Amino acid sequence: MPSSPYRARITALGTYVPPRLLTNDDLSQMVATNDEWIRTRTGIIERHLVEPGMATSDMAVAAARACLESRGFDPARLRMLIMATVTPDMMFPSTACLVQHKLGAKNCWGFDLSAACSGFLYALTTGAQLVASGAAEHVLVIGADTMSSIIDYQDRATCVLFGDGAGAVLLERAEAGDETGLLDFEHQIEGEGAAYLYMPAGGSRRPASAETVAKRMHYVHQEGQQVFKYAVRKMYEVCHGLLERNHITPAQLDCFIPHQANMRIITATGERLGLDAERIIINIGRYGNTTAATIPLAMADARARGLLRPGSLAMLAAVGAGYTAGASLVRWSI
Repeated sequence: MPSSPYRARITALGTYVPPRLLTNDDLSQMVATNDEWIRTRTGIIERHLVEPGMATSDMAVAAARACLESRGFDPARLRMLIMATVTPDMMFPSTACLVQHKLGAKNCWGFDLSAACSGFLYALTTGAQLVASGAAEHVLVIGADTMSSIIDYQDRATCVLFGDGAGAVLLERAEAGDETGLLDFEHQIEGEGAAYLYMPAGGSRRPASAETVAKRMHYVHQEGQQVFKYAVRKMYEVCHGLLERNHITPAQLDCFIPHQANMRIITATGERLGLDAERIIINIGRYGNTTAATIPLAMADARARGLLRPGSLAMLAAVGAGYTAGASLVRWSI
């Protein structure tokens, strides 16, 4: 990472998941699947879903409030927020605008960022660079997705995978001499992967019509084997490259916090990196894949387990639709 006047550090964390649960047994009543099939292939046991009428901005605000309150940070002080999501409340205005209004952050500007499962990491890097450049003293970074709004519950290949949730972190300038914060990052996109994980309709190429609705084109479509193979390879590559560039060995990491897409992807990456299993955060069993929310939810679990303490060295990683990929090194602050 180029030298900058400031380093951005995470000073607060907040999360939210809706209380309603959808278990594997529930899904077995909806599609041809069962608990054992889902567990063995994905590691998922249950996922949280919003109630009808609840939107991404509602979850984002709940996570943001929890984050800011834990820091004693008045939303009126907020000047910048970045909202990572692929399930905005609507095409426009941006969900960032809706969140800003609901929070009462009257002096704040911000925008949405769309990078699917890599969205939180991309937003984190963007916010950190704004802080590091001196353009912002603090940035609220939110990852939230209402995946249940774009999932076809007649398609067992996708409906077993996803849940709803939100997470937020506050980035602030590190004081002189403070060694905590975001140390470095590696991000990549490979657009050839667009054909394997996407939502076919609803954009400018295929606007909504009676035909697109009838053909169920407003839901997630995925070619699972293609995505799985890419994710296993790419998550290892970005992590290995980032560690090598920073002359850090896997043994020096206190924890590895990956995107929670599939337990087999996570364990395969950990094994290739040579990481001890107890330092790998896996909570997909309780939440499923919440897309932009998975990493902050996993951060909260890492803190609860004592793996993230002030001074801990963590590596975050994700691969998502696009394809998008990324990894970040963080010296934990709180």
